[in-house]
Amino acid sequence: MQRIACPERDDWRAIAETHGFAFHTIDGAPYWDETAYYGFTLDQIERDIEAPTAELDAMCRELVARAVGDERILTLLKIPETYWTYIAASFKRGDPSLYGRFDLCYDGTGPAKLLEYNADTPTALYETGVFQWLWLEEAIARQIVPAGSDQFNSVHETLIAGWRAVAEQVGRGLGEPVGTVHLAGALESAEDLGTLAYLEDTARQAGLDTVMIAMDRIGRKRNGDFVDEQDRPMALAFKLYPWEWMFREPFGRYLPGASTRWIEPPWKAILSSKGILPLLWSMAPNHPNLLPAYFEEDPEAGQLGESYVRKPLYSREGANVAMVVGGEVLDSDSGPYGAEGFVRQAVAVLPRTAGGYPVLGSWIVNGAACGLSIREDASPITKNTSRFLPHAILP
Repeated sequence: MQRIACPERDDWRAIAETHGFAFHTIDGAPYWDETAYYGFTLDQIERDIEAPTAELDAMCRELVARAVGDERILTLLKIPETYWTYIAASFKRGDPSLYGRFDLCYDGTGPAKLLEYNADTPTALYETGVFQWLWLEEAIARQIVPAGSDQFNSVHETLIAGWRAVAEQVGRGLGEPVGTVHLAGALESAEDLGTLAYLEDTARQAGLDTVMIAMDRIGRKRNGDFVDEQDRPMALAFKLYPWEWMFREPFGRYLPGASTRWIEPPWKAILSSKGILPLLWSMAPNHPNLLPAYFEEDPEAGQLGESYVRKPLYSREGANVAMVVGGEVLDSDSGPYGAEGFVRQAVAVLPRTAGGYPVLGSWIVNGAACGLSIREDASPITKNTSRFLPHAILP
């Protein structure tokens, strides 16, 4: 894996605007960064990224299968007991998943290590599936990267196929065809709106009608079913809104009784907790793609000594994460999380490059490992100030 400096296209901002990439700059700071790219060999991608991603996905599904029948696990994850049956029913029914992103530590040698799994509401999807592919095509044409370069990226076409599979499976479960998907989230956020707009586009290309709606505009009928602002039933709904937030909302208590099928499904609430890190480690100790991890109150956590990364069970963009080395806090970020508890994970310091510390995001869409995103941050903890850099598989 190489970080290769390169000239940025003079017109990339205009190209981004033309393609609807409105959040390429956030709060005046660059988010998209093409002053460099990461180069990989095909063997690195296939052996060290793609194959482990598929294996990690299978392990996570196995963990869910264990968790839905184990009150101890659900308690450790601090999932409200009110929703245990709802989550178990979702998994046993086979509610489909559309996508997720595994964040990995990888320096080009040795196995990639799982840092965390963004199983419920991962963003950086449009820039992964579309804009970095457009960059590659133009970078080849402009001789920025070698002719014959490729990219680990079939996200776009896999999403379209995924929507078709989701609609078909949900339709079979409901006993009637599903032709419309509602997409809900915090529409005031440029990044969330951009992600939802991209997912809406892929759903339309899959043949579905779409309705965009803000979370706080979802209504409910007397029979408990959820409806949009025109009182249309929401049979299939995508939510860019975490399950742990859904459970706390006033409408949360009505979720189990409603007929709406959600993407991501309720069983993803199990995988959206960082509590899966110690659970995976206990399920597969010494797995080459896992780091030792323990719940903070577990006496076994002492095995990590005075060097570990402390993570809240629920957190976003590195908030409330602390990296402790030799008993000293090397890096940390503040935030509103941590009430549910913490886990401790062995330290895996991201490789240091000229641009900072890169974390690799490996995407699973419709059950297939199909794409790679790279975010760089100036600190070892990847925060909401990180930048997105493209990648290429070099000939």
